[in-house]
Amino acid sequence: MTEYKIALVGFGGVNRGLARLVAERNAAWQRELGFSLKIVGVTDLFLGSLIDRDGLDAAQLADLPAIKGAFATLPGGTAEAFNEAVIKQSGADLIAEATFTNPVDGEPAATFCRWALESGKHVVTTNKGPIALHGAELKALARRNGVAFEYEGAVMSGTPVIRMARQTLPGAGIVGFEGILNGTSNYVLTRMEEGLGFDAAVAKAQELGYAEADPTADVEGHDVRLKVVILANELLDAHLSVSDVACSGISALTPADLAQAREEGARWKLIGSAQRQADGSVSARVEARKLDLGHPLAGITGATNALAFNTELLGAVTLSGPGAGRIETAFALLSDIVALHATHGRQ
Repeated sequence: MTEYKIALVGFGGVNRGLARLVAERNAAWQRELGFSLKIVGVTDLFLGSLIDRDGLDAAQLADLPAIKGAFATLPGGTAEAFNEAVIKQSGADLIAEATFTNPVDGEPAATFCRWALESGKHVVTTNKGPIALHGAELKALARRNGVAFEYEGAVMSGTPVIRMARQTLPGAGIVGFEGILNGTSNYVLTRMEEGLGFDAAVAKAQELGYAEADPTADVEGHDVRLKVVILANELLDAHLSVSDVACSGISALTPADLAQAREEGARWKLIGSAQRQADGSVSARVEARKLDLGHPLAGITGATNALAFNTELLGAVTLSGPGAGRIETAFALLSDIVALHATHGRQ
């Protein structure tokens, strides 16, 4: 039986959700998956840090109040976020990185991943920034050090879009994709179809926790652009940077635009897409697009995400599921650990 010693970097909703799953499901994982997880370190800019090589109480961590310096209230804890020490000196085999996404340079998350990979530790992350901006470098670093670098949750949370394409569509000839990759913007458009104005729909999304206080990254397409870069580079063997992807959002749409589309048998969606061209290059964009109701993405409403793979042999293959959520994204980390256990596990 394999026991992975894991350190959690960032302790917002995602890694807190993973701690909850460890507390509740570790015994079942031993039986069903062939491994268990022991949390030996945790660090967070707001909460502080804590190391215990003998293992921390996962339930206690999951229940810890989200107050500044909270780790200092636990034995051996401190209000300081000693990120490098937790990554390098906690005795962890595996680092779960779930800090905030920086769309400009991917930091400090990219550095956290580098520290771990250079130290010979596996990394699982839900963070779009390091993958979109430094993916090739980090994957090469993982290969050189013989460790896994997994990031399924960076695109559609717990919905396994990257792994599905890699494992079930080889030979189908993926030539492109188009998707609804931001639940916040899709929710806003759904409410606008019901008659709400843009500002009112965004406010409702904020009230429900779908949108941040500053919703710009969601409604202007910046979040989707990072995901398009990741998918294009992963699935189409492109070498795109963020600046290669043309990007516009949904803020210019009005309820009248959506009502007019409905009369025409269509629906507005924020679509991220990429397509391989005849010369082998890959073009990509993010834009509000009016889809005929027969389109496989037109019926995706609310905060749901979906991706349609365009393939040579099967035509459009569409996958839909949750694109956000604490436990859903924590599951993505678990799925990454399952994948690395299959290739790197010690029996």
